[in-house]
Amino acid sequence: MADRNRIVHLLRQLQTAACRCPAHSNTFHQGTGAATCTVQKTDYAFEMASSNIRYGKGVSREIGMDLQNLGAQNVCLMTDKNLSHLPPVQAIVESLEMNGVKYKIYDNVRVEPTDSSFKDAISFAKNGSFDVFLAVGGGSVIDTCKAANLYTCHPEADFLDFVNAPIGKGKPISKALKPLIAVPTTAGTGSETTGVAIFDFEPLKAKTGIASRAIRPTLGVVDPTHTLSMPERVAANSGFDVLCHALESYTALPYNQRSPCPPNPISRPAYQGSNPISDVWSRHALHMVSKYMKRAVRDPEDLEARSNMHLASVFAGIGFGNAGVHLCHGMSYPISGNVKTHSAKGYNVEHPLVPHGLSVVLTSPAVFNFTAPMCPERHLEAAEILGADIRQAKREDAGAVLADTLRHFLFELQVEDGLGAVGYSKDDIPALVKGTIPQERVTKLSPREHTEDDLARLFEASMNIY
Repeated sequence: MADRNRIVHLLRQLQTAACRCPAHSNTFHQGTGAATCTVQKTDYAFEMASSNIRYGKGVSREIGMDLQNLGAQNVCLMTDKNLSHLPPVQAIVESLEMNGVKYKIYDNVRVEPTDSSFKDAISFAKNGSFDVFLAVGGGSVIDTCKAANLYTCHPEADFLDFVNAPIGKGKPISKALKPLIAVPTTAGTGSETTGVAIFDFEPLKAKTGIASRAIRPTLGVVDPTHTLSMPERVAANSGFDVLCHALESYTALPYNQRSPCPPNPISRPAYQGSNPISDVWSRHALHMVSKYMKRAVRDPEDLEARSNMHLASVFAGIGFGNAGVHLCHGMSYPISGNVKTHSAKGYNVEHPLVPHGLSVVLTSPAVFNFTAPMCPERHLEAAEILGADIRQAKREDAGAVLADTLRHFLFELQVEDGLGAVGYSKDDIPALVKGTIPQERVTKLSPREHTEDDLARLFEASMNIY
């Protein structure tokens, strides 16, 4: 009964679209704060943070030594059932055994995790008395491992305590976490660099997550040989996530236009808006996507292309992990959360699935056409990086030019023709809009303000993209 009342309360909150997170809450100014922020409404500073990253072909062989150096006594190795039998996990298990590291494997991670699958992993971790966590897999595995580490170190916490408001309580993380080493096997999420863990909140059929610098991996071990095990469509959808991370963070609301100004630096959100340092990472990632993504998708043995897409994922992760993303990601969460029957090629799962990268990129032509008037130069520059000839383009053409460039890019990579091709119709638009409303942590970083009617029009424009 208590859970049911909680869901009813959440639904009422969502109807009012009231976000209480530190980045957007109207009550955030209350209390004593820095004199600077009592004068100005928007932020005046940004902060860069990222996990340590180690990159190199075959570098995952060092992980056993890393754990030995940490003095690890009992390691929790998390992965999924598909990967548990593949070379990336086998190589790491060999390294652990060669170095005498005691470990237990949890291989029940769900691709596109849910609150239920998070809780199952948390229960395993709480019962294991682990002193180090090791995640080997894509974003789903790494995010699940972050959650397991977090709640193991806060055993008294309710699950919703750290979940982003308004779905959760958005409480600050007060205790130090155990070391977490992340080994990405896909080139997409950048989760090895960020303090974000995303999941489907099943009662509301919408994605949400936990966002805090405290849950960042201690070390990301980026071994490009692991990407050779990715099927073609997994490589494509992972790459689309990199593409949108780079585009959204580069075009996000500038950090000094984001409000409110935090009265204490501990309250400055991880997603701060575009800034001069994140711009460097995002722009370079976009160049790498343009150069290598098509090759990486079309030829799984192209180690140069897949290696560079792995690096692009890291670069984009550092960029968006500090600047944030906006509408493509905010709108993607209900697209994934409300999936009906779509079966994703290349994914060996038993449940309907719209892969995260696909759910993000399907709205990208409509979204960037919409946001372009606020920063047309950046939209034109992005289009040029992706191959467009912008010599005759005017500022007012920026949205159409980038949208057409993205459509061409997606068509060449054989992407489904919009939301209609993955099981949605115009009748679903109200539910998709409703699922986007609680994503203010990211949608507020859109450079252009938007209404529910605007969101509805963007979903409608994304039903078909060619």
